[in-house]
Amino acid sequence: MYKHIFFDLDHTLWDHHVNSKIALEEVYQLFQLKDLGIATPEKFYHKFNEVNHKLWLDYERSKISQAELRHARFRIIFSALGVDNHEKCDAISDTYLEISPRKPYLLPYTQEILTYLKPKYPLHIITNGFDEIQDVKMNSGGIKHYFGHIVTSQNSGFKKPDPEIFHYALDLVKAKPKECLMIGDTFYTDVLGAMSVGIDAVFFNPNDQRHPEKPTFQIRHLKELKAIL
Repeated sequence: MYKHIFFDLDHTLWDHHVNSKIALEEVYQLFQLKDLGIATPEKFYHKFNEVNHKLWLDYERSKISQAELRHARFRIIFSALGVDNHEKCDAISDTYLEISPRKPYLLPYTQEILTYLKPKYPLHIITNGFDEIQDVKMNSGGIKHYFGHIVTSQNSGFKKPDPEIFHYALDLVKAKPKECLMIGDTFYTDVLGAMSVGIDAVFFNPNDQRHPEKPTFQIRHLKELKAIL
């Protein structure tokens, strides 16, 4: 039924939470953040998740730019944790973006399902992440060789859920929407974005989130893709 399979990367294949937590612990120690008033690495990590999630929503809705996301993230985190000294924030941001993508951890069954799918379908990535960082992540996780085209918000000029990023991907693979399947963990950007242009979508939903709209398919583990593909 399908001729091409598109995957999201972060939180779908590459384990952003695990890799980010390890990187932030390293940043915490490297910059001696306890001395600045951030009590524990755990508080730093939890506040990062909260702030980063909100900023990425703003980025995906074109409310802020890539540069604003990078520049503001740790300043907002510091302020929220009661630290007014932002002198090291840019250096922390650069260090985090250097360390985090080099962590190798993948979501459960990632290697297994990609090995299963690769002989059957051309596989591709559609991500709102940044070119150089996503490339490092895939190499660190040992999965880049599975994919043909890597579509990012930078090389396409559009961000999910904008229909144009999906049209860009369809043009690259020379396929019709009904010939493709999108797999991702974010309902708004991955699922609704793909379905808005006629591409069937698998909602990777390990936390059993509820949404009023129905995806084409829904799974809690990547291994469940074997029943669909």
